[in-house]
Amino acid sequence: MLSSPAMPALPALAAMPALIPGPLAAEEAGVAPATIRKWVQLGHLRAAGKAGRAQLFRLEDVFAAERLARRRTRTASA
Repeated sequence: MLSSPAMPALPALAAMPALIPGPLAAEEAGVAPATIRKWVQLGHLRAAGKAGRAQLFRLEDVFAAERLARRRTRTASA
């Protein structure tokens, strides 16, 4: 009986965060696409890549920007 070699793991691929376009990032964060563009303009969020003309974002970066915006709104109204 022949034994097959074990499949090599792909740690680099598994460790890579997924990049998503701005409109999908906005939907996931519960904000308007214009809000994502504004966060980029203000420097609160940076695109992690591009696909054609579309900016791509890491979802964890979008959530961090959303938490920061929520914190800023809360402290401004207090």
